[in-house]
Amino acid sequence: MALAIRLSRGGAKKRPYYRIVVADSRAPRDGRFIEKLGTYNPLLAKDSPERVKLDSDRISHWLSVGAQPSDRVLRFLDAAGIRERTARNNPQKAEPGEKAKERVEERAKREQEAAEAAAAPKEEVPTQEEAEAVTAEAVEEATAEPSAEAETVAEEASEEAPAAEAEPVAEKAPAAETEEASAGEETVEPDAAEAPAEEAVAEEGPADEAPAEGADDVNPPTEDSPQAETEEKAE
Repeated sequence: MALAIRLSRGGAKKRPYYRIVVADSRAPRDGRFIEKLGTYNPLLAKDSPERVKLDSDRISHWLSVGAQPSDRVLRFLDAAGIRERTARNNPQKAEPGEKAKERVEERAKREQEAAEAAAAPKEEVPTQEEAEAVTAEAVEEATAEPSAEAETVAEEASEEAPAAEAEPVAEKAPAAETEEASAGEETVEPDAAEAPAEEAVAEEGPADEAPAEGADDVNPPTEDSPQAETEEKAE
């Protein structure tokens, strides 16, 4: 049977009180035990002698027969000088979990982004006065007198212009002939336009000589009438 020297809890809720017992390692924590070896009251001060009480003779006996103390009881025995406790090293005990690591990484990432945003140079917005000064400079440059280089370029362009104008003189001659031909054609057009006008006048003549309505009802001229005199003169 494997024996263990361990704590057995007693006391009220939120007011614990422990007994140091030797029991079967398969028994429950607060169940049956073989012998009581001391007490432990965590509510007392650490420097109080009543905090931990041990029966060193009985503890040495059970250790000699193979009983194994728990880590907490071994701390008490080491402090009392009964048995030395070897230091333990568990580096993974204080290591955070996966979710805690993710939270730490996210926090570090946000802090880095905030630091980069703060370190980035801010774009300076030009004030109204600066904008007006820039526009004034642009206007002055546009209205300034042309430079010497611009004048030389203009002179070269003017020298090349007469040579370019002299070449198309021969080409303009046929154009003049075509203008004369078109002018001759235009002079012919008024004759053609006048002919229909004369025909229209000729057509209008008989229309004027047509007897008006009721001419048959007029009495024939007599010898004494002025119309007869005009006819005789006409003969």
